[in-house]
Amino acid sequence: MKTKLPLFIARRYFFSRKQKTVINVISWVSLIGVTVSTMALIVVLSVYNGIGDLTKGLFNTFDPPLLVQPAQGKTFRTSDFDYKRLCSLPGVAAVSQLAEENAWITYNHNEAIVSLRGVDTLYPRITGLDTMLYEGTYQLSYTPENSVAENCEIVNSELTNDRASHNSQFTIHNSPTTVYYLLFGGDIYYNLGIREASNLPVSVHIPKRGVALGMTMEEAFNTGYAMPGGNFTIQKDIDNLYVVSDIAFVRSLMDYASDECTSLALSLVEDANVERTKREVRELLGDGFTVKDRFEQKPLYYKVFRSERLGIYLILTLIVLISTLNLIASLSLLVLDKKRDAATLRSLGMMPSDIRRTFRIEGLLISAFGVAVGLIGGFVVCLLQQQFGIVKMGDNFVVSAFPVSMRAIDFLLTFVIVMSISLLSVLLATRRAGYNSEQ
Repeated sequence: MKTKLPLFIARRYFFSRKQKTVINVISWVSLIGVTVSTMALIVVLSVYNGIGDLTKGLFNTFDPPLLVQPAQGKTFRTSDFDYKRLCSLPGVAAVSQLAEENAWITYNHNEAIVSLRGVDTLYPRITGLDTMLYEGTYQLSYTPENSVAENCEIVNSELTNDRASHNSQFTIHNSPTTVYYLLFGGDIYYNLGIREASNLPVSVHIPKRGVALGMTMEEAFNTGYAMPGGNFTIQKDIDNLYVVSDIAFVRSLMDYASDECTSLALSLVEDANVERTKREVRELLGDGFTVKDRFEQKPLYYKVFRSERLGIYLILTLIVLISTLNLIASLSLLVLDKKRDAATLRSLGMMPSDIRRTFRIEGLLISAFGVAVGLIGGFVVCLLQQQFGIVKMGDNFVVSAFPVSMRAIDFLLTFVIVMSISLLSVLLATRRAGYNSEQ
């Protein structure tokens, strides 16, 4: 019974209806401060999680789960290792060959420097780029028949003769019976002035391999032509840099062999262990290759993301700390206000430690009630944002409303952080309670 007495008295202080005094007002202010700061922690962290998940999802649309690159040099050949065994590893679902190079592209007097990525037919299975097209269809090459082939042959012949009239060494790398297409990042697409109805070919220029820089463009570059096939919108860093085409087209411009690549993109089977699969791939390929997961492909982004998350925790924790100053003030005033009650309890045989425990329980009740209401309020706000998108981002964003992603760990950490700070505040405010009653 003795141990329950401080809890009983603290509950009476907390739930009893009193006249409105300055102490009661301060107590309510401290309660509201804890509630609002807790709700802010949940809402801000959930929105930040949502934005982070959205950004990572956009990057993952273009970046494969695992990327294999040569440790030295720029290219390698799939015949340099057991390619079939790589494709049959337990955790590997598909392997796509990539050939990537910086290119200069021109279209109707407009030009841009881009990263031209040549991909094979398995690439959509690796990244899902085909689902991110804003205009056009996912088609990188087309081999027409009969009359269509003859028309393409005429177009390519005219282009070849036109260039050859300037320099007999100029080479067109298009096959007369194959039409190649380019998929542009959205920013490049519109900066070049391409539209969905455009039917003019795009000129693609890549520096010749193993040749010193020539005096003319024809001596310095291999040039090919491809039709605009559409554009994709993923993330600004990707939209203003990348152009995707068929790997055969890029290999022809780079004078690569039919199995020569700059990297391999690997997708994993569902529920595969990324670290284990990465280790198995590295063991198979040896020291001549590097194997990077998505974190290692974008190390700066993920490090900044984690640092920003830690910064948000620290800033919001500081806000919680400031809000608990009201709790210290209210408890200190409560101790003074209940000085006569404490003296009465002392005369009835209650120990100073039990009196201090009474006021500490009172402070923890205020904190616990505020944290509970804040957690519930934060959950409700985030749920409403998820369901109805109340707060909008604008028309020029990938999503119309702020994304929200609630995580149990955030609720747990918020509870621990707020209650820990509140406990320290309560201990500080009540350290002399019980002694004053003796005076």
